[in-house]
Amino acid sequence: MKMVYFERLEEWLIALLLAVMTMITFSQVIARYVFNYSFVWALELVTYLFAWLIFLGMAYGVRVGTHIGVDALVKTMGKRKAQVVGAVAAALCVVYSVILFYGGWVYVQKMYEIGILAQDLPIPQWVPRLVLPIGFGLLILRFAQLFFRIVTGKESGMHLADEAADALKLRQDDNPGQAPGSERT
Repeated sequence: MKMVYFERLEEWLIALLLAVMTMITFSQVIARYVFNYSFVWALELVTYLFAWLIFLGMAYGVRVGTHIGVDALVKTMGKRKAQVVGAVAAALCVVYSVILFYGGWVYVQKMYEIGILAQDLPIPQWVPRLVLPIGFGLLILRFAQLFFRIVTGKESGMHLADEAADALKLRQDDNPGQAPGSERT
């Protein structure tokens, strides 16, 4: 039950970041073109918010299965082999995320030690860069969850976005009664 709250918080935070970025950008455009005024800090803040959106969105993408991947070979395998390949891939993703988490943590520590401020905002540079260990920490969690679901048999492999299947489904929805892959004349 607690994981549901965490997932909702993740979704709300991503939506809030997108909304705040949009409001700041819109305000900047109005200020510049209507009032001939510019907020000096707007671009830097939107850049930091965008970085947070991306790094939080990576973990969200793993959770909902929207990352793309090359899985043509895996689709030709049997269920058991695909499960083994999926487990190995998820384990490698955990290892990769741990490496990037560690690198992000070291980088933020160095930024903290240096103690310089952001260019246009009165905050230390390490604060917006906290997204590196936070984002990769969330990514470790999501890939570990995926690995666990694959190993326990709750999932058969890594769920990746399937653009071809989505396109065929959309085409079928647009042309009911027509067989997928058939051409209109």
